[in-house]
Amino acid sequence: MPKFPSSSSLGLPAFTLLTLAVAVLAAVSLTACGQAGAQGGPPAQGPAPVGVITLQPQRVELNAELAGRTVATQTAEVRPQVTGLIKTRAFTEGSDVKAGQLLYQIDPASYQAALDSAKAALAKAEASATTARLKAGRYDELAGIDAVSKQLRDDARAALQQAQADVEAAKAAVRTAQIDLDRTRVSAPVAGRIGRSAVTPGALVTANQATALATVQQLDPIYVDVTQTSAELLRLQRQLADGTLQRDGAGPAHVKLLLEDGSTYPLEGKLQFSELQVDPASGSVTLRAQFPNPKRQLLPGMYVRAQVQTGSQAQALLAPQAAVTRDARGNAVAMVLKDGKVEARMLQTAGVAQGAWLVTGGLAAGDQLIVDGLQRLRPGMPAQGVPAGAASAPAAAR
Repeated sequence: MPKFPSSSSLGLPAFTLLTLAVAVLAAVSLTACGQAGAQGGPPAQGPAPVGVITLQPQRVELNAELAGRTVATQTAEVRPQVTGLIKTRAFTEGSDVKAGQLLYQIDPASYQAALDSAKAALAKAEASATTARLKAGRYDELAGIDAVSKQLRDDARAALQQAQADVEAAKAAVRTAQIDLDRTRVSAPVAGRIGRSAVTPGALVTANQATALATVQQLDPIYVDVTQTSAELLRLQRQLADGTLQRDGAGPAHVKLLLEDGSTYPLEGKLQFSELQVDPASGSVTLRAQFPNPKRQLLPGMYVRAQVQTGSQAQALLAPQAAVTRDARGNAVAMVLKDGKVEARMLQTAGVAQGAWLVTGGLAAGDQLIVDGLQRLRPGMPAQGVPAGAASAPAAAR
């Protein structure tokens, strides 16, 4: 309590001083009460505003994301078909080559000599055939006038036939020698990009050796082989059969690629075919897609993820991923606003489409799905729905 001066020191009556003291104490008490009232609990509030969207069926394109690897359209291992020393190498490693382009030259000297020998043998056989033909003709004339025996005529005819056969054999030997000589020029069997060379000039190579001299791969276009489980394939077939999914058009399905670094390949491919059998080890089916590859950005053996178009769904419900959470058991849960109160729904989903969850159960068209302010909500709480994105402003104001 404040200490007041005595009435004698102020020269005032005692009653007046007592009145003043009571008034001061009353003012201090009222001020304290006012401050206590100002610092008390918050005033009563209405339902919390939450951002909602109204679910409406929409048409969505459905894709299956499958893992796979790139495969060259054509792969040819270059091997020698004759034995000899590599004389020259006529290509640059890692360059593009054309079909029929010279890659290696094997020393042709011995094969050229063999060809010349075969040609000489052919000439000899043709000369012998000419002699046999003339002799057979004379014996035919003499046998007609009984100047020679029929036996001599028959022997002349047989000698002519043998000489003609010798000519054909000599011609075949010439062709064989020519083929061997041509094979000393090792050419690219297909057009594509050639890798490193396994040999250098001066190396001895043998016909049909196990080690390839080089490998040529066609990279444009390029294949992408992906795998899909047989269970997923059966599910898609059932959905197409019962009309849940509709196939867009009669042509091949479109495919997009996600590369190893997460980027999207800029060109779109098309599904070519699927294997006719299931791999018993993995229980999966291989699908092959073809992609244009003009810049050789895709190389054989790269790991990719392919988004294969499986069909479309006309009456699909999509829930934003931010609106769906998981409970302790891993079940998908969403909050909806019904009759002014928050209600929890267990969801069934069938993957992601257009960046949102494709809901197959737990939500219906017209439901008000809560997408903003989920952190402060509990099932059964009263709430006021506002358009999604507008609930943050009132929350910040409080």
